[in-house]
Amino acid sequence: MHRSILLLAALALGLLAARSGWAQAPASLTGYVRDAATGETLLGANVLLADRARGTATNNAGYYTLTGLAPGTYTLVASYLGFERFATTVTLAAGEARRLDIELQPADLSAGELVVTGARSAVEEQALGTARMRTALLKQLPAVLEPDLFRSLQLLPGVKAASDFSSGLYIRGGSPDQTLILLDRTTVYNPTHFFGLFSAFNPDAIKDVQLYKGGYPAEYGGRLGSVVDIYNKDGNRRETTGGLSVGLLASRAYVEGPYARGDDGTARGTYMVAVRRSTLEPVLAALRHADTEGIPERFHFYDVNAKVSYDLGPRDALSLAAYGGQDVLDLEFLEDGRFDIAYGNRTATLDWTRLLADPVFATLTLTGSTYESTPVATIGGTRFTQRNEVDDVSVKADVEWTPNETHAVKVGLWTGSLAFRLRETFDGEETFRQRVQSEYASAYLQNTFRPADGWTLTAGLRTSYFARGAFWRLQPRVSVDVALTPSVRLQTAYGRYAQYLTLETSELFTGFDTWLMTDDGVPPATGDQYVVGLKTRPFGAWSFNVEGYVRTMRDLFEQDPFLPDPAGVPYAETFRVGDGRAYGVEGLLQRPEGRLNGFVGYTLSRTERRFPQVNLGADGAPQYYVPKYDRTHDLNVVANVRWTEAWTLTAAFNYATGQAYTEPTFRYGLVDDPFLSATVARNVLVSPFNGARLPAYHRLDFGATRSGRFFGLADYELRLQVINAYARRNIWFYFFEFEEDGTVSRNEIPQIPVPIPNVSLTLTF
Repeated sequence: MHRSILLLAALALGLLAARSGWAQAPASLTGYVRDAATGETLLGANVLLADRARGTATNNAGYYTLTGLAPGTYTLVASYLGFERFATTVTLAAGEARRLDIELQPADLSAGELVVTGARSAVEEQALGTARMRTALLKQLPAVLEPDLFRSLQLLPGVKAASDFSSGLYIRGGSPDQTLILLDRTTVYNPTHFFGLFSAFNPDAIKDVQLYKGGYPAEYGGRLGSVVDIYNKDGNRRETTGGLSVGLLASRAYVEGPYARGDDGTARGTYMVAVRRSTLEPVLAALRHADTEGIPERFHFYDVNAKVSYDLGPRDALSLAAYGGQDVLDLEFLEDGRFDIAYGNRTATLDWTRLLADPVFATLTLTGSTYESTPVATIGGTRFTQRNEVDDVSVKADVEWTPNETHAVKVGLWTGSLAFRLRETFDGEETFRQRVQSEYASAYLQNTFRPADGWTLTAGLRTSYFARGAFWRLQPRVSVDVALTPSVRLQTAYGRYAQYLTLETSELFTGFDTWLMTDDGVPPATGDQYVVGLKTRPFGAWSFNVEGYVRTMRDLFEQDPFLPDPAGVPYAETFRVGDGRAYGVEGLLQRPEGRLNGFVGYTLSRTERRFPQVNLGADGAPQYYVPKYDRTHDLNVVANVRWTEAWTLTAAFNYATGQAYTEPTFRYGLVDDPFLSATVARNVLVSPFNGARLPAYHRLDFGATRSGRFFGLADYELRLQVINAYARRNIWFYFFEFEEDGTVSRNEIPQIPVPIPNVSLTLTF
């Protein structure tokens, strides 16, 4: 509580100090930064006054604000990775509020580095623990048959994958449910496709992706670990364009363009529609015809992204975005066993942005999100069913106020209703039924204070309330950023976080993943994060960042696996509660531009959990164990080479410590078991939980892209890729069988055991 009082005092003092600049009638510069080719706003673009060594970045609407400027002439510079540097001279009068929209021309990433002279620091002033993923790089990286956002994020230090068949994000010791996934400000609850092989986000529809690996600011909440903030494209404001991509696994198409053009030819609105569907059915049919085992009788998935935007005036804009995705799978895995699985998401976002005054920017957002999974398993004529539903409706209001050059204030409210339903049956009999609905609310206040050149202090306070159980949590956040030299920045952050949901992750398919929520007797999970980092630019276009973190996790709740039958058991008594901790060091060496560009990322980390009745010590108390996604070492190397004007080569290499698993070490027979006949002995295995490790994981992927004109009709990109180039047989898990002679045999179940080729052709009209 003392931290919260100190933070409130710091915020109050900062706001009082901000008043000192009001009476000076300073000048200001505000506006949008856009892509000159499409008119799309650019999020996180850098805008600075070169001769004043003062800058800012555009917000999540592509809007920038520079206030508290003395009258005079300035050199305004704007830059964004992948675009040419923009520079202009601006003369401001006393009290003038200048609206200056900026358009950046796309540049060839193979060009030399962009140099901004006169800047306060040569190191990018990006927040601690954050990363921005370019859509162009996302499409270039070799992927398992399909470009994928989450697979690309897993190449960054601190972000891990469970296996080749999982696109779930395990970030800094957190499970997938500890990462908040937002699409146009709306929560997405199960963003996976194809057994989890890749995520549900169509790369053709994505404009910007911001990853907060930890220590994230007060404007976000609801998860213990991290945030992935994704924005769909608004649509081309200049002309109607489209594209078509045909691949072995899935095919994609999109169209975007302007509408409601005025007399001057300027469009007031834009639209974008992108669709994706699996095209694997012919391959599956051929495999079934060849009597190949394990081939689904039916399998398909689809995605639809749509967004329409309209400018009500120079200060107001509306946008409506929608997403829908579905997976369907019918698979016979035994002579008398089959799975019938269907799951999917629906989201909708209505956004109204308004420039209230030159230093005040406001956003009002209505969101709706629905997740539903209905897996059915039939084994030996016995039918198991499950139905899990999550419905989330909310309204958000955010205001950004920049009173002067030393302060930037954000304040926001978020309230909504969350409903969870779970029903399970066994052989026609209902075994579990639960419906929990709760209203929730949160509010935050955040002030970014720049007391001196090179210093940035961000203090925030978030409070959240969950009606079911009347839980109220106070969550202070603070970060400090200081430029030690023009090429070295030191950053540190602390934050407290709360989470009211948990995800029971299936070892089979993500369609079996089940969301549960807190209730009376089931308190929300809470945790603290401590992060420190150093950012440098040692030479040329190269940068090197190193970060260390420590995380605590309290009141982690999950369904008790030792509960034999949950039927009739009160909801709160079906859970077990534990705790966890994680700590590590990450390093990232990168060169984002040039003919040769890429990065090297390394993570040294440890993740531990502790629950009742697991890994009991000599005193009978539970001991910490490592979950399966813990990796001591994790190394990623990614390189892109512009070989010729038409060809680009890409390679990605990953090495990681083998995942933890429970190895059977010894067993004993239990006779006179009341659940078995008197003549049968029951085998009991005794082993430390997750006490062993699989062999180390490593894999090399190659890709080559050729671009040019397709018979003068369209631009084309031909992608040739090889996954697991040197045929590394990485182990997915071991399967143990008991032989008749009493011995135990171990069978290796591999991940992707052989090189897998991929060919895709993309046409852009």
